[in-house]
Amino acid sequence: MDIFETIHTRRSIRRYLDKPVPRELIEKILDAARWAPSAHNRQPWRFAVIERVETKHALAAAMGEKLRADLERDGAARELIEQDTMRSYQRITSAPVVIIACMTTRDMDVYHDTRRKKAEFVMTIQSVAMAIQNLLLAAHALGLGACWMCAPLFVADTVREVLKLDADWEPQALLTLGYAAEARTKERVALDLRVKFLDADERG
Repeated sequence: MDIFETIHTRRSIRRYLDKPVPRELIEKILDAARWAPSAHNRQPWRFAVIERVETKHALAAAMGEKLRADLERDGAARELIEQDTMRSYQRITSAPVVIIACMTTRDMDVYHDTRRKKAEFVMTIQSVAMAIQNLLLAAHALGLGACWMCAPLFVADTVREVLKLDADWEPQALLTLGYAAEARTKERVALDLRVKFLDADERG
């Protein structure tokens, strides 16, 4: 599969076969992630890999409690709350592998003004996002399915506590990984609706 085919055919997979993913494939995917570009080449990504069923259930249950509390405060209908919490729980616990993508500012530049502090923080997030994209593409290229979930952003402290992560690891995403048990299709908005060539020449 060439790079363009990989990009065009990758999909977010949410259902997986009950089949373990070999450790060598997990490591190969994570190695692809670490070759992503990063601000100042500081490589601020950190990845926590979960394979044990008990750990996945503990994490899903703790995250589900926070989701339920948020939805109740929003005044959501009880049926909707149950559907959302159960869907999240099943997606996490049914995946053979769960990877928590985190960022750390430990090695990033330090500034004393708000403008540059904010820019540095955003660059850290962007660096981790690029590593996640490498990971997703590598998984697809190796015949695996994966899905990017942003839920840890809403419950970062809970994720860190359940998994006993270092204090400077800031959870950014949860990635499920496994052999796909579904096929999905997806379209994209036309390129000309999202791109503007500012210096277009006479070629039209």
